[in-house]
Amino acid sequence: MLIDIRRVSKIYNEGKESEVRALDDVSLSIDYGECTAILGHSGSGKSTLMNILGCLDIPTYGEYYLAGEAVSAMPLSKLSAIRNRQIGFIFQGFNLIPGLTALENVELPLIYRGMGRRERLELCRQSLAEVGLEKRMDHRPAELSGGQQQRVAIARAIAARPPIIMADEPTGNLDTKAGADIMHKLIALNDSGSTVILITHDLQLAQAAKRIVTIQDGRIIDDRAVSQAERDQVLKGGAAL
Repeated sequence: MLIDIRRVSKIYNEGKESEVRALDDVSLSIDYGECTAILGHSGSGKSTLMNILGCLDIPTYGEYYLAGEAVSAMPLSKLSAIRNRQIGFIFQGFNLIPGLTALENVELPLIYRGMGRRERLELCRQSLAEVGLEKRMDHRPAELSGGQQQRVAIARAIAARPPIIMADEPTGNLDTKAGADIMHKLIALNDSGSTVILITHDLQLAQAAKRIVTIQDGRIIDDRAVSQAERDQVLKGGAAL
């Protein structure tokens, strides 16, 4: 099992009148190679769940095991190392550095990992080629379309070949055509062996995944497999994205 969270709660202002249970006794397992959408409206707890799954935050209660390693009680410094090694993040806002080229944006996390220049440049060029940007490596974000910028973000996420790709509303700032292109690339990553976790408020977008976990008021209220017919309708139609 790749991800295993057991009775996890995240509580703010615990014991006070203003107490908020962003997550309330949540248990969830995700195996290697799954493509899972976590679906929920604003305020449902999906972002809090993503932050815990992505080791960006720690639960108030409960246990979290990532690839068999207990991470729920780790200090933030060690969580940072886990993130760097295990998880590739793709965000709605791209989070590219304007003054760097596409290649340099993809390279930056690998520099932080202490990877040698020759190895990291090879991985960066390979990752950008995989998302169809081999001719745009020297372009800065302002010289790229929104869809191309998100593809740079995908290349950055996959360059170090982490076992988990976590995409938070990855098509939110894109038009329909560019959004469909990004979803097809995420599905292709899953087909090649990556575990993909998609965080979204959009049911139609979630139906591109193989499994939908629905969260509401900090609790998981549904967990179901997506039929191939549902996936085909979304992935082939494009308009739904």
